[in-house]
Amino acid sequence: MSFRVENRLGVTAPSEIIWEVISDLPKWSEWNPLYTHAQGEIGFGKRLTLTLQLPGYPPETITPVVASWTPEELLHWQMSMSGGFLRSTRYLEIHRLSDTGCIFSNGEAFKGIAAMFFPRKMKRALRQGFAELGEAVKARSEALWHERGGNPTSPP
Repeated sequence: MSFRVENRLGVTAPSEIIWEVISDLPKWSEWNPLYTHAQGEIGFGKRLTLTLQLPGYPPETITPVVASWTPEELLHWQMSMSGGFLRSTRYLEIHRLSDTGCIFSNGEAFKGIAAMFFPRKMKRALRQGFAELGEAVKARSEALWHERGGNPTSPP
C-alpha cells in the first residue's frame, strides 16, 4: 500500500533564491509554518531535527535522514514509523521554468502495510500544511528576490 500527498505552486523568483530559502535550516523558524524549528546539516545520510507543526495537531519533533539533495533542485529526507511498517520520503523540489520562474513542489510519499491505516484527518492536515509551506516559500522567495532588485510580479 502506498499514497502521496503533494502541493505545487508557481514562484516568480530564480531557482537559486528558492534554494537559498529552503536550504537555510536555521532560518526556518522565521517563516516556516509547518517546520517551526529546524537544525542539522544538508548532506547525504545526515540527520535533521525538525519540529513538525501540522494544523490541528500538537508539535512533534521528528528526526529524518537526508536521502538526496541537489542545490537549486531538491531536498529529500526519509523516515520510518510504526516499527518500520510505514516509511516515508518527504520532498521539497524546485522545477526551473525560466531564469525567473519555477514550480515549487513539496510532498510526501508513504509506503508500507501501515499506509492503509493512515488517518484521513492527518492526510487533510498534511495537505493543508504542505499548502501553507508552499505559500510561505513563495512569499519569502519573491520578497527576497524583490529586495535584491528582481521583479516578482512578472510571470514565470
